[in-house]
Amino acid sequence: MTAVQLKFVKVRGIDLAYYERGKPSAARPTLLFVHATGFHARVYDRIIEAFDGYHVLALDQRGHGRSESVAIEHWRSMGEDLAAFVETLNLNSLIGVGHSMGAHAMVDAASISGAFARLILLDPTIGDPQSYDTPMPGPTTETGMHPAAKRKRHFASPEQMMSRLGSKGGYALFEPRILADYCHYGLVPDVGGGFTLACRPEVEASVYAAARSNPGVFDSVRDIDIPVTIMRAKAPPEDRSKMDFSSSPTWPGLVKLFRHGREIHLPDCSHFIPMQMPQRVIDVLQEEIAQWQRA
Repeated sequence: MTAVQLKFVKVRGIDLAYYERGKPSAARPTLLFVHATGFHARVYDRIIEAFDGYHVLALDQRGHGRSESVAIEHWRSMGEDLAAFVETLNLNSLIGVGHSMGAHAMVDAASISGAFARLILLDPTIGDPQSYDTPMPGPTTETGMHPAAKRKRHFASPEQMMSRLGSKGGYALFEPRILADYCHYGLVPDVGGGFTLACRPEVEASVYAAARSNPGVFDSVRDIDIPVTIMRAKAPPEDRSKMDFSSSPTWPGLVKLFRHGREIHLPDCSHFIPMQMPQRVIDVLQEEIAQWQRA
């Protein structure tokens, strides 16, 4: 198995961490993975390991993982980070795989950068255009912040984190290996002993608070002239009153706005597509690679 290298690069004034495997090859595309809110690059290890021998990069977005811890005020900033990251590393022939906020960022990045050849968007958290005119649904704390700001942040060990989360909500749907990676790489040593979340709860809350800050993403969608595959989770109930992760936050009409879009609907899957159905993602990525090679 190709060794994993943790590297850092300064992009738009922010220190970003990324994990690299392999080297570029003219015969194969470079695979670029971007994670969802509150997660990190290493949640993709289970999927990436199916592509040994490829040049693969997985990015920790700003405020996440080993990247610089800064709050997110506008979702466009993550797409601009990603485009600048691609330019700084002089990447090309990219097949991008993004999940949730990471997929949203990939749309903006692909409208800026010509380095992308194909995109796989795993429930990209782009809602109905009209939804951007209304506040984000869901409760807030007494401070006005999203409940994520009150997440437990300190753990004695990754194993304690796994034990605490393993039976809760969407985490119970994760493949055990992926839950283990999420916990192991999602913690950093705490100066007071034990471990603390690499993505601070305040940062995660800032992402949710800004979730409807980027209606311009639809301009990016229309600009993209490469094949795009959306994998969309099960539809939410009609009386949905708040955002959760049991179903899809992605507008079903989104695929029609892409010039070369297709959609794979997963009616039995939660929003956590790469954690719940990693083999399905592997299969789709293999299909996309084959299409790239034929082209």
